[in-house]
Amino acid sequence: MVVRITGTGSCLPEKRMDNFEIARMVDTTDEWIQSRTGIKARHIAQEETAVFLAVTAANRALEDAGIPAEEIDLIIVSTLSSEQMLPCTACSVQEGIHAKNAAAFDLNAACSGFIVAFQMAVGQMEAGLSKNALIIGVECLSNILNWKDRGTCILFGDGAGAAVISARSGERKPEIPMVLHSDGSRGGVLTCRNLFGKSREENPDGYVAMDGREIYKFAVRKVPEVVEEILEKAGSSAQEIDYFLLHQANRRIIQSIAKHIGQPEEKFPMNMMENGNMSSASIPVLLDEINKEGKLKRGMKLVVAGFGAGLTWGGFYLEW
Repeated sequence: MVVRITGTGSCLPEKRMDNFEIARMVDTTDEWIQSRTGIKARHIAQEETAVFLAVTAANRALEDAGIPAEEIDLIIVSTLSSEQMLPCTACSVQEGIHAKNAAAFDLNAACSGFIVAFQMAVGQMEAGLSKNALIIGVECLSNILNWKDRGTCILFGDGAGAAVISARSGERKPEIPMVLHSDGSRGGVLTCRNLFGKSREENPDGYVAMDGREIYKFAVRKVPEVVEEILEKAGSSAQEIDYFLLHQANRRIIQSIAKHIGQPEEKFPMNMMENGNMSSASIPVLLDEINKEGKLKRGMKLVVAGFGAGLTWGGFYLEW
């Protein structure tokens, strides 16, 4: 059995909010934000919902893969900021794309969500339970941001990315090298509490709260470690990898990771400049962008890795 990503799609909200608009709300400047994060702008959902963004990205991925929705037998949506708890976002996507033969569910692994969704889908395929899966990362983080907190509101954006994963019978290939870790004892560095009917004025813990310094230290230490773990499982070297597709949290973080791994920055595509940190959506949106730009060629070797709240981190190796 061979498992491949056969199609990608993405959708960003129409409204683009640049740093100058942010600076009218909190004490900051475009120069300050760009110098510390690399972010120039982000997209903010207004009329769009998480379901709308996810359905649009999913339809684009299906079109790219060239398969009808009826052939999808599994839909996994990673989100922490959808407007709805019930029904789950994945079931609403199933309805929206008319994937009547698919099982559907949500998961929440924050910024590592697309990594987890991919691994779960591959596991289903290796167990013989699925042939065509649709995995989606979607966030409307603007719903849970404190727009008076410059430590968080400057960082995040909304959007959705999707990928179709297909298993094909044929020559048996080695299992896809995958790694996943978590450390709940350190979960307090990035939090957002459920409001359960209270307003955020009554319960400010309902906003995203983050210790940026600790997240930075965590990412620049753990991501190079997990990349090395993936490469060892794959029997490959960093020099052989064409692209390292990492969670798009911060330009400084990715530059530091590239330095730790000892590879040129050109191997680490970045899009947080226009999109900000989109949590679960950041990796699949980046994947779709470089795919649509024609940068991915058959046989290219990729390492995909994410990190986020929980704390969680992980990744996988993939041949395109």
